[in-house]
Amino acid sequence: MDFQLSDEQEMLRDTTRDLLAHSYDAERRNKIIETDLGWSREVWSQLADTGILGLGFDPEESGQIEIMLVLTELGRRLAPEPVLHAALAPGLVIAEAGTDEHKQLLDEVAEGRLLLAFAHFEPGMRGAATAVTTTARQDGDAWMLSGQKNPVLAGDTADKLVVTAALPDGGTGLFLVDGDAVTKTGYRTFDGQRGAQIDLNGSPAVALGSAADDATVTIERALVRIQSALCAEALGAMEESLRLTSEYLKSRKQFGVTLNAFQTLTQRAADMYVSLELARSMTLYAAMSISDGVLDPTIAARAKLQVARSGRHISQEAIQLHGGIGVTAEYPVAHFAARLTAINQTLGSADDQLHVLVDQLGGYEIAAL
Repeated sequence: MDFQLSDEQEMLRDTTRDLLAHSYDAERRNKIIETDLGWSREVWSQLADTGILGLGFDPEESGQIEIMLVLTELGRRLAPEPVLHAALAPGLVIAEAGTDEHKQLLDEVAEGRLLLAFAHFEPGMRGAATAVTTTARQDGDAWMLSGQKNPVLAGDTADKLVVTAALPDGGTGLFLVDGDAVTKTGYRTFDGQRGAQIDLNGSPAVALGSAADDATVTIERALVRIQSALCAEALGAMEESLRLTSEYLKSRKQFGVTLNAFQTLTQRAADMYVSLELARSMTLYAAMSISDGVLDPTIAARAKLQVARSGRHISQEAIQLHGGIGVTAEYPVAHFAARLTAINQTLGSADDQLHVLVDQLGGYEIAAL
C-alpha cells in the first residue's frame, strides 16, 4: 500500500495551508466568529478559486484523500468556513444520487455561489442513525415534507437543503428543498461554528434522483464520508495543539529553567504525540478505505472512536501543560479543545461508536479488548 502523497496532493495541501495561514491567526479568527455570519465570504471565495469547494464531485479528479488533506488544514487553523457542511458533504450526496439536472447545481457550489446543508439529524437522534421521523407526502407530481431537523450544521445560510424524510411506502428518501421554503432558527455552537433548527411545514420538495426511492444506503455512505472528514479536521486541531504545547514547554521558564527540563512534563508531551499518531493512522485508514470504494460504517466507527479518545487526551493535556493561559479566550488552545469536543459529539460520541462496534461482535469468532 502506497502511503506517499502525489505531487498534486502535496500541492493541494500546501496551497490550502498557505491560504489559511494568510487568512487567519488567533485574533482574526476570534473577530470573524463573532460576526453575524461567523465566517468570511472573502476566504470562501478564495477556497472556491482554489477548487476546494468542489473536491470529490468528480471522482476522476479528486476523492477522500484530497478531502482529508484539506480538512486537516482547516482544523489546524480552526478556520470557521463550513467547507464540509455547506459544500462537500451535501454536494457529494447530490453527485452520487442526483440526476444530471440536479448535478448542475454542483458547478455553483464549487464556485462558491450556492450554499448547501445536509438536513438529516433530528432531536433525540443518537449516533449516525438513519431512521427519521420527518415525513414525505406526495401531492400529484410534487412532494411535501413535514418535520423538524436539528442540528443542521451550516443550515442558517443554506440556499438549498438536502433533506432526508420517511417515504410513504417505507424507507428513507432524499429531497432537495429551497432554503426559503423552510423556517430557519439559526444559532452559534459553543465552538464558534453555526447551525440551525429547520422546521418543515408542508415544505415543497424535489426528489433527489429520478424517483423517490429508498436512499438508506446513500445516506449511510454520506455519513461515513462525513465521519472521515471530521476525523481529518480533528487531526489538524490535535497537531496544532501539540505544536503549541511543545513550543510553550521550550519557552516558559520556572525556577530558572524552561519547562521542558522537567522530565515528567516532557513525558506527558510524548504521550500526547503517541495519541496523535494513533489518530493519524486511523484517519488515514478511514480515508484510504473510502478511496478504495469501501464505505464501511464499522471502519468509520473505529476511526472516530480513536480520534475522539486522542482528541480528549490531547486537548486536556494541552490545557493542563499551559496552565492558566490555556483557558483564555485570546489563546487558541482552549478553542482547539472546544472544537475537538464538538467533533466528538458530531455524528455520535465515542460511546456511540462503541455501541456500533459492539453490535458487530457477533460476526467475529474471537473478540479481545
